[in-house]
Amino acid sequence: MLGAGGCGGRATTHHKPGTGHEQAEGAVGRLLAAEDGTGHRLRQVDAADAPGLTLSARPDSEDGWNVHLSVSDFRFTPDSVGGAALPGRGHARLFVDGRPVARLYGPWYHLPAALVRGADGKGSLTAGLYADDHTAWAVDGKPIRATIPLTTGTTGTTGATGSPGTADRSVDIEVTEGAVRPAPGRTEVKKGDRIVLRVRSDRADTLHVHGYDKELRLPAGRTATLTLTADRTGLFEVETHESGLLLTQLVVR
Repeated sequence: MLGAGGCGGRATTHHKPGTGHEQAEGAVGRLLAAEDGTGHRLRQVDAADAPGLTLSARPDSEDGWNVHLSVSDFRFTPDSVGGAALPGRGHARLFVDGRPVARLYGPWYHLPAALVRGADGKGSLTAGLYADDHTAWAVDGKPIRATIPLTTGTTGTTGATGSPGTADRSVDIEVTEGAVRPAPGRTEVKKGDRIVLRVRSDRADTLHVHGYDKELRLPAGRTATLTLTADRTGLFEVETHESGLLLTQLVVR
């Protein structure tokens, strides 16, 4: 999962001799002048086309943490590192307290405690998604990232598609041939919590959160993300407009 930085010997989507990574053919999005803080330029795409990222870490029984990245509309492509930026492809980078520590070409990584410099081995862990040309995927001028604290307990949070930062609760729902998975139930949260809803439908539809008047277009076969703050208490249904399916019920206390 920890990749090398070289980009020689790649036959596919590789940049031409004498050109930089950003000049490789097949690039998508818009290359910005802004960087991610570590020298990698941002490659901006629309929120509807952006990949999603969820980050979690569980303390290892022997040392450090076992880190897991859950991605949507994204595929790890170790064989084309150094090539052109292609939609929904690339790798991830891990940062501890803003300091780069690893490049990942898969969803799992063991983070040794020695790499965490905080007091008592604690700190913050951030993951970001990058294209094969090493530019950082971004939305609205911000890199797509997720950040969690590293503690002695199990931790997890979500960096919503196109919205860096943390969430208090994330919900993943899939709709296939009229069936909702997981089966519709209740999602309990506290007032003031930041909630991320990620929905993938095999048919084009519209998501509606009753009581909050929040709507989200659901493109067929792609994951869409809605972020909201639970600023009012009660029970609120989340459903689809066209198909009339109940996805979940938000219970805000």
